[in-house]
Amino acid sequence: MGKAKKDTIAQPPYTFDTPWESLMEDERFTKAFLSDVLENYIVKQRWYGGKSSKLKYIELQKYFRIQQNEEVYYGLLLEVNFEEAFFQHYFLPIAFISDGSFDEKERILPLSIKNQEGFIVDALNLEAFRKLVFERIVNSVPNDTTKVRYHKSVNFHDTEYVSSRFMGMEQSNTSIIINDKSVIKFFRRIYSDKNPDYEMSCFLSEHKGYKNTPAYQGSINVVEDDFNITVALMQELVPNQGDAWDYMLKEVKKIYGNLEYKNINITNLPEVPIFASLAINDVPHQIIDWAGLNIFLKLQVLAKRTAEMHIALGSEFGDTAFTPTHFNGDYEVWLKNRLLYQFQNRLNIVENNMHRLKGLSLDLGKEFLERKNEIRKRFVNFDWTKLKGERIRIHGDYHLGQILVKDDDFYLLDFEGEPESTIRDRKVKQPPLKDVAGIFRSFHYAIYSTIFSHGEEFPYSQEELIKAGEILYRYFIGVFMGSYVGLVREHNLNIGYSQERIFILKYCMLEKAVYELGYEMNSRPQWAVIPLQGILSIINESN
Repeated sequence: MGKAKKDTIAQPPYTFDTPWESLMEDERFTKAFLSDVLENYIVKQRWYGGKSSKLKYIELQKYFRIQQNEEVYYGLLLEVNFEEAFFQHYFLPIAFISDGSFDEKERILPLSIKNQEGFIVDALNLEAFRKLVFERIVNSVPNDTTKVRYHKSVNFHDTEYVSSRFMGMEQSNTSIIINDKSVIKFFRRIYSDKNPDYEMSCFLSEHKGYKNTPAYQGSINVVEDDFNITVALMQELVPNQGDAWDYMLKEVKKIYGNLEYKNINITNLPEVPIFASLAINDVPHQIIDWAGLNIFLKLQVLAKRTAEMHIALGSEFGDTAFTPTHFNGDYEVWLKNRLLYQFQNRLNIVENNMHRLKGLSLDLGKEFLERKNEIRKRFVNFDWTKLKGERIRIHGDYHLGQILVKDDDFYLLDFEGEPESTIRDRKVKQPPLKDVAGIFRSFHYAIYSTIFSHGEEFPYSQEELIKAGEILYRYFIGVFMGSYVGLVREHNLNIGYSQERIFILKYCMLEKAVYELGYEMNSRPQWAVIPLQGILSIINESN
């Protein structure tokens, strides 16, 4: 979009004689829309993921119509190019309206089309568009071969549209609640391959009958020879009491409150080796008395749901995208290259931001830098020839925030994978224990978050609270492992013997903690103490 082209671009006020139904074919319009208008609009949106980079220009890669009779909308597939020489793709559905009362903040472009004054807006703001998309999904034809493919689950029978509303404040996607029974998630950041969230949702609930994830109900994919782009996923709306992260924070705070209430001596609390598999009966009565029985029963349920997910993902032998496989040299090379690159990135971030750390964070940051070669060696020390377990498709970004609490049960959701990973990397088959490691890191976060947010409410030093937290953390892990390992082995999912399991858990938890370190250093440096503590505690554990 060089300056030489500016004289061919329409200038405000934007006036066109081309009807809306063919406006996307008007080169004057698309140039004005992309270069003058959309650049300013898109950078302000919550779902825009390029805020830390400098936008260079936007190109319209593809567009398609979403149409019913005289009702016409456009789905735009946009390529956003950055000065740093990379690009991202986004989905934006647009509509033309003439309603002068429409919220000014939501208007993308005022224009006149064939003497009709109006605005281009994000079509998701219009109930008529949301209704149309729902109806196109529920009335879709099986085995559709058109470019824009609407699909409905054979198990979905609610076909009448009643109402719709936005789900809430999301970052990367936009979700619409339909009829208070379904959710259509519109993916804003898109990829040239099927979205893992769509693939996993369809596979687990449609093909494997896994009950503890929102049931797959339908989807929209844009398909051509060289790409298959998922733009929307419709799932069951699961009534719930919030996510497991908030649930765990409340539970951990109560447990810390019990220290004083029950007059518990922290130095006398019995400890347990990390990664020991525990039944409830193996947990000492002093720990049950302190933390309560209920939290351990809940952890057993969560472990069971996690195991059932992995059992379903490891039981496919027809679809090669989901067939279990073993460790090999190609995986080892991929893993090491990826992790060493990520580790170097985190090292650079810490080195450049040490001035933002203080207290315990600063001490741990210094130790992290001093021991960088030791940590790097741990990543390099991955010998696939010693591993006998299986690799399968996994959740990939599994933590307490991705789990809903419903009564006394848990529902797993959001299978898109790690935000930093490429779409190809998200689909690499991994040891299922990588998901387990993600949950264990989440337990660690919940404990330390409680200490840092509420520590002053308890009559103990931070050192005492950390000691109690580390003891509690090991029992959380132990009870989870006791239920998880037994169930997956019962169903012949090979996660390796005890020594292999411990190696993979340590390896994956170290990877996860290093990944977390980047977010904390950039967003809230004083919280970097949590991943730093995690990294160093793993390194300090005897092999």
